[in-house]
Amino acid sequence: MRVHPSQLEAGNIIVKDVWGYTNYPIISKNTVVKPIHITILHKFLIDEVEISHRFADGETIKNIETLEEESPATEQVYETSFIHHYLETVQKYKLMFRQWQAGSPVDVVKVRQLIVPLINEAQQNRLEILKMHRFSTKEDYLYHHSVAVGLLAALIARQLKYSKGEVIQIGLAGVLSDCGMAKIDPHILHKMKPLTTNEFEDIKKHPTYSYRMIENSKVLKHAVLLGVLQHHERIDGSGYPIGLRANKIHTYGKIIAVCDTYHAMTSERLYRSKQSPFKVIEAITHDQFGKFDHRIVKALMDSFLSSMTGTRIKLNDNTVGEIIFTEAKHPTRPMIRLQHTDEIIHLQHHPHLHIQEVL
Repeated sequence: MRVHPSQLEAGNIIVKDVWGYTNYPIISKNTVVKPIHITILHKFLIDEVEISHRFADGETIKNIETLEEESPATEQVYETSFIHHYLETVQKYKLMFRQWQAGSPVDVVKVRQLIVPLINEAQQNRLEILKMHRFSTKEDYLYHHSVAVGLLAALIARQLKYSKGEVIQIGLAGVLSDCGMAKIDPHILHKMKPLTTNEFEDIKKHPTYSYRMIENSKVLKHAVLLGVLQHHERIDGSGYPIGLRANKIHTYGKIIAVCDTYHAMTSERLYRSKQSPFKVIEAITHDQFGKFDHRIVKALMDSFLSSMTGTRIKLNDNTVGEIIFTEAKHPTRPMIRLQHTDEIIHLQHHPHLHIQEVL
């Protein structure tokens, strides 16, 4: 829908690039509106923007004055877009999770019916999957995390050439891996400060809870159950709940481990700030070397390589630019064309610079 910037609220989603008298959009499509964006629009004298019919939390926008009536066909395009489908899925998962908290059993068939259409649609939206963290909020992080981990797991499974059926099973394992969080004290789940040692020990029980909640399902392969149970195990034996080492961890668990860590570190959480996807990939590759399966980390990086060219980014010195080339050897240190000067720099030769944000 088209609205005047004065109608915008925090949480709106801009669905078309907003252009000023610039060579690059002043605000990119799929941006979740913050007060600073409204200020920018006023300063650039922008008189209309295209926004989604839903807020980032999935709620439908009501009682807003649009600049013109849109045809049902146009509305349908927005409502069936991948981002809208993702946000709707998160809200439906949230309802399921609250039912599990109230004691209802996990209906795996319903979870499958919820996530499979999104997994299939995601095949055409690889870059959007890698940027799902933008829509996660502190309050709804857990629900976004479960859906996003499922999508990321399916993405990596495709990259590793798994069959279509296995891609679905691995995606399901990702979505269900944190269902056991429903058995954790809500006070711990929503705590704004770092967890105490005892509270973290409770959190570490969630893979076991997740396993127990789905172990009798006839829809899931045994590999899915192992993936769910083992998604916090680490190659070097430092994980939980058992402390398994490399060859004892099922591949599904290794895939979900990478996806779980990637989405968690790129998302805004209750007591931790988000990091850019590039910083997170560096951390998974170098800082946490020996904890994750190299083949799976490489599959995630290869997904980056094929998706990030042309993406607008912001560096840690607040310079904005566009990725024009990524080397396989240095996927987190690409070549950047700077927005205001058209200068091309190679981050590999500028160690003091790093990509702070994907725009």
